[in-house]
Amino acid sequence: MTAPGRVLVVGASAAGLTTVEALRRKGYAGEIDVLGDESHAPYDRPPLSKQVLSGVWEPQRATLRTTDVLAGLNADFVLGDEATALDVATRTVRTASGRALSADAVVVATGVRARELPGQDGLAGVHVLRSLDDALALKAELRPGARLVVVGEGVLGSEIAATGRTLGLDVTLTGPLAAPLALQVGPMVSGLLADLHAERGVRLRLGAGVSGLSSEGGRVTGVELSTGESLPADVVVVAIGAIPATGWLADSGLTLDNGVVCDSRCRAADGIYAVGDVARFHHESYGRLIRLENRTNATEQAAAVAGAILGEDQPYVPVPYFWTDQFDAKLQVHGLLPADADVEIVEGDVAARRFVARYTSDGVVTGVLGWNMPKQTRLRRQNVVDALHAAVPTP
Repeated sequence: MTAPGRVLVVGASAAGLTTVEALRRKGYAGEIDVLGDESHAPYDRPPLSKQVLSGVWEPQRATLRTTDVLAGLNADFVLGDEATALDVATRTVRTASGRALSADAVVVATGVRARELPGQDGLAGVHVLRSLDDALALKAELRPGARLVVVGEGVLGSEIAATGRTLGLDVTLTGPLAAPLALQVGPMVSGLLADLHAERGVRLRLGAGVSGLSSEGGRVTGVELSTGESLPADVVVVAIGAIPATGWLADSGLTLDNGVVCDSRCRAADGIYAVGDVARFHHESYGRLIRLENRTNATEQAAAVAGAILGEDQPYVPVPYFWTDQFDAKLQVHGLLPADADVEIVEGDVAARRFVARYTSDGVVTGVLGWNMPKQTRLRRQNVVDALHAAVPTP
């Protein structure tokens, strides 16, 4: 296969930037354009809910690469201009400012956007946390003693609740599930996380949905639950998940279903690829489509997409991975943790909150979780790798 003369990457966050770096690392010498809707240079998102929000990091520390490093990539970064449409036949992307950018290969790396509650738009004191600007706007309102209600008990919501409590706010965490991260880590570990948050002073109002927001004079005053309870609030953060940013692709002809649907080579159409949170690709080991919202996948999938663009013919079969830091707990998860999986403690002690748990379904290892045991967890990851390799179909 002849290498494309020009590559256009739509999305200037971690997945997009790493795709550019992987292309150059693999020897690609053609032209590269990078289109981003934010005016900021590419930055990292995981620190936003922790180090940046808490003030431990200055915002610029989240920037992924220095100006000199970016210049060394010999790529044209077009920032502050949003993609609005894609012509798949000509591989041309149109932008909000009226630009038309064409390439031989287009990489969609537009990520996700935060879900919102009905009625939150334009209401002062209500925030989402997806971008650097979101983090800075929220940080400005996190004053000690203020009443913070976090709607959403997933990874992001739980991290924000922990950060808010560490900063001295009166924090309430609410959501429809029974415990923090119940969907991600299963009942045993989510129960331990609930205990941790409660011990640190987070008020847990879980197991109930949110019916709306109350306000006065254009500013939020509380969160209304489906039980009829009202949670008073000075600040509200809505962390109820994210939606793949595919609206600009609605008329493109690409298959859009909870992301840009791709084959196992991350290819959505001839010369069109997707990477990162927006990509829903066929995972040959699992035998189904999968979409991964985590920083590690952005890096690993970018390398796979770069390889595919340059003619490598290898399926992308990653071991899913995510981590979360809450208070003094560092959780690391390799693989998948089904809610009905059998859970066995294979290292450490749950009571000491230092352990590794192995998850199996029908005798097959599906994942491992470590709580404050990073080295041991990494070693146990091999169990998941072996299971995945055994599941790859023989050519």
